[in-house]
Amino acid sequence: MMDSDSDDEVEHLQYKVIVMGDGAVGKTSLINRYCQDGFAQSYKQTIGVDFFNKKIVLPGQVNVTLQIWDIGGQQIGGKMLGKYIFGCAAVLLVYDTTNPDSFKNVDDWLTFVREEFRNNPKQPHISLVGNKIDLAPRQVKPEKHNAYSTDHHLVPHFVSAKSGEKVNAMFTKIAAELTGVQLTKAEVEGEESKVTASIVQHQAAPTPGGSVGPQPEKESGGDCNVM
Repeated sequence: MMDSDSDDEVEHLQYKVIVMGDGAVGKTSLINRYCQDGFAQSYKQTIGVDFFNKKIVLPGQVNVTLQIWDIGGQQIGGKMLGKYIFGCAAVLLVYDTTNPDSFKNVDDWLTFVREEFRNNPKQPHISLVGNKIDLAPRQVKPEKHNAYSTDHHLVPHFVSAKSGEKVNAMFTKIAAELTGVQLTKAEVEGEESKVTASIVQHQAAPTPGGSVGPQPEKESGGDCNVM
């Protein structure tokens, strides 16, 4: 897999990906690591929702745009949450591996998602994402993470937004599953090797102006646009 660095007239398969979980588990950091290959030492809490578009090319020249929605951690009881996740193809339930309460609260997020899609024949891909694996001590053991994933039919991932460990590989695997592309072991390992740890200055994320639907892609140069 490689990133697309041109804006040629190529049709992209587009998928809406929701990133949700408690506040301060690193959702915004995770998205910024993937989209912009950066990490800020501190972030302001996301209020409402932010949007990002990430264009990638999977093996076989399959062009994909992941429309990534960063859902604020305070929104579990919010009236807009159902509208935010409507029509999504994938949900990432993120928790902090050093915070057992954030893992426990995954139940609430998962229950909400299941209820929203209860009568929908097209169920979203759902991943359980343990973030901050670079930090110690780890309070949620891999065995517990994997057992929960198996019991609830989730796809397990462990990542570090700070170091970048396995972040690219996770999103690539999700995009491949959504498109039906089969990744080889070498291709997965190639994505897992993409680890950097650059530090960027924090900039406040924009708040959408009341709209909850997808926004048109901006025509600025990069392959990941903040909406």
